[in-house]
Amino acid sequence: MSLYTITGAQLAFGHVALLDHADFSLEAGERVGLIGRNGAGKSSLLKIVADLTKPDDGLVTRQQGLTSVYVPQEPEFDTDDTVFEAVAAGLTHARELLDQYDAVANQLADEPEGPEHDALMSRMNTLQSALDHSDAWNWSTRVATTLQQIGLNGEARVGSLSGGMQKRVALARALVVQPDVLLLDEPTNHLDFDGIRWLEELLVSLRAGLLFITHDRAFLDRVATRIVELDRGRLLSYPGNFSAYQTRKAQQLEVEQVEAAKFDKLLAQEEVWIRKGVEARRTRSVGRIARLVQMRNERAERRNVQGNVKLDVGQGEKSGKIVAELTDVTKRYGSRTVVDTFTATVMRGDKIGFVGPNGAGKTTLLKMILGELPPDEGTVRIGTNLQVAYFDQMRAQLDLDKSLADTISPGSEWVEVNGQKKHVMSYLGDFLFAPERARSPVKSLSGGERNRLLLARLFARPANVLVLDEPTNDLDIPTLELLEELLTEYDGTVLLVSHDRAFLDNVATSVIASEGAGKWREYVGGFTDWQIQRDRSQQMAQEAQKEAAKEVASKDAGVPAGRNTQRAAKMSFKEQRELEALPAQIAALEAEQKTIGAQLEDGSVFAKDAQEGTRLTERYAAIDEELLIALERWDELENKRK
Repeated sequence: MSLYTITGAQLAFGHVALLDHADFSLEAGERVGLIGRNGAGKSSLLKIVADLTKPDDGLVTRQQGLTSVYVPQEPEFDTDDTVFEAVAAGLTHARELLDQYDAVANQLADEPEGPEHDALMSRMNTLQSALDHSDAWNWSTRVATTLQQIGLNGEARVGSLSGGMQKRVALARALVVQPDVLLLDEPTNHLDFDGIRWLEELLVSLRAGLLFITHDRAFLDRVATRIVELDRGRLLSYPGNFSAYQTRKAQQLEVEQVEAAKFDKLLAQEEVWIRKGVEARRTRSVGRIARLVQMRNERAERRNVQGNVKLDVGQGEKSGKIVAELTDVTKRYGSRTVVDTFTATVMRGDKIGFVGPNGAGKTTLLKMILGELPPDEGTVRIGTNLQVAYFDQMRAQLDLDKSLADTISPGSEWVEVNGQKKHVMSYLGDFLFAPERARSPVKSLSGGERNRLLLARLFARPANVLVLDEPTNDLDIPTLELLEELLTEYDGTVLLVSHDRAFLDNVATSVIASEGAGKWREYVGGFTDWQIQRDRSQQMAQEAQKEAAKEVASKDAGVPAGRNTQRAAKMSFKEQRELEALPAQIAALEAEQKTIGAQLEDGSVFAKDAQEGTRLTERYAAIDEELLIALERWDELENKRK
C-alpha cells in the first residue's frame, strides 16, 4: 500500500493551472526526484504532500499515523538558539507529552482516591502509551545521537554557522523525528561538494520515503529511484534515475510531436470540409460535425510545451591572447592564508571552473585574476582590452523596486545584442517573461526568475570575459542545458564558480581546485576529470611514501639501495602472470559496465527493485575506478617489460 496518494488534484493561481487532474503516489523506501520548470508548481505540490496547503480539488489519502517532515529551501531558526536547541525543536510534540505526563504524575501524588484520581490515572495511561509510541522518553539521547551522526556541535550558536551548516541543522531537526516521509525543497542549496556528497550518502542510506525538489542532475542520478516531472499541470512518472528519464523523455516528446502533427492535419482537413459549398452541405453528417466541434475543443485545451529560453550573449571585441598571468601570488586575511604562492595563466577562450569548500577563497582568487584585488605577494599581469560581465550569486546587481524592463534597458525601449537592435519586450520574451510582467517590479519574481533576469541583463551587454558566480542556483534543468550550450560555443573567456557537478563537466575546459591551506592547483578537464586526477595524485603520493619508507627500512637493514632498486626494476614471474591476465580483466569490466548501462537505461530495474537499482548505479561508478586502476597497472607493467 502507498504511504501517500493524490488522485485528480487541481490547483490554480489565477488562470494558470499548476495541477490539472494530477495523480501521484509515494511508496515506502522510494526516493522520488520532483523536477519541472521554474513556476510549474513543484513547491506547491511538496507543501500539499506536507499537509501545509490543500489542492483546490482532488482526493488526498495518507497511511494512518504517517509522520512526514518538510524542510524548506531556506530554513528559519532563532539565531540565538544553540544547535542542540534548534534540533530538539523537531521533537516539540514529544517534549510537550513528557511535560504533561510529569504534571499529571505530580497531581496524582496529591490527589486522594476517588473519581478525580481515576480520571488522572486514565490520562496518565493515555500519555504513557503516546510516549511509548513516539519514543519520547529518550528525546535528549535521540538529539545527541543525531548531532553526532550529522557531525554538528550541539553547543554552537545557530547564528554563527554558515548557510551550509545551517542546512545540516535543518536536516538534523527533520531526521530526529524519525519520519516515514522526508520532504526536501532544494536540499543542495548552500552546500559545497563535500556537503553534497555527504547528503547523498545520508539520503541513500535512509529507510524513509523521500520526495525532493532539485535541479542538480548529478544529485538526481545518485539519489533518485524515480523521477516525477510536473509538466503543464500533469505529473509524469519515469522509473529510474535522471539519465534514464532523459532517454524516455526524449522518446515521449518525439511521439507527442508526431501525434500532435497528425491531429492538426486531420483538424485542418475537417475545417476545409465544413466550409465547402452548398453541394457539400447536403452530405454533411451530424456525427462528423459533432466530432469537429470536439476536435476544436481539444486543440484549444492542448497546452503546448513551454518554450525554451533563447540565450545569446553580446560578443565584445576580442581580448588580448593572455587574459591574466599570476606569478607566485599570495593573499592573506589576518593570520589565514587564502591563496599561497599560486601561479597560473588564463588564456583567451579558456573556460575555467573554480572548486573548493565554502570559504576556501574562490571569490578572492577570481578578484585577483580580474585585477580587482591586489595580492600581498607575487605579481598579477592583466591582459589588454578586457570587457568583463559579472554574474553575482547574491544578485546584488538587481534593484528590487525597478521594473524588469528598466533593469534590462534603463531609459530605453531597445536592447542591442551582437549589433542587432531588439525591443526590450521581445528580449524579455526570449527569457520567458510575458509582456505584462515587463512592468512588474523585480521583487515580485521568484529566485529562479531573478536568476533568469540577471542572465538577461548580463547577456545584453557586450563582453569578452564572463565571470559567473553560482549562475546555476534556482535555474530549471532546460535553462541549465541551454546555458551550457551557450557557454560551450562562446568565443570569449569564462570564469565559473559552481557546485553543479554536471554543469562543470559540460562547460569547463580546466578546473582550479583548492587543495587546502591556501594551496590551489589547476587540472585539465571538468569536475569528474579533476576528481580522477586528484585521486590518482593522492594514490601516487601514498605509494611514493611507502617506497620511501621501504628504502629507509632497507638502509637500516644494511641492504645497498642500488641493488634493491635494480631488483625492483625487473619484472617478477608473478607480475608477468598479472600482465597476461590484465587484458581479459579489462574486457570483463567493460562488458559488465555495458550490461549494467543497458539495465539502467531501461529503468525498469528501479520499479521492480529500488535497492537493486541503487546497487547497479553504484557498481557502474565503481567499475570506472577499477578500469582506471587496471589500465594504469597494465601501462606500468608494460613499461617494466621494455
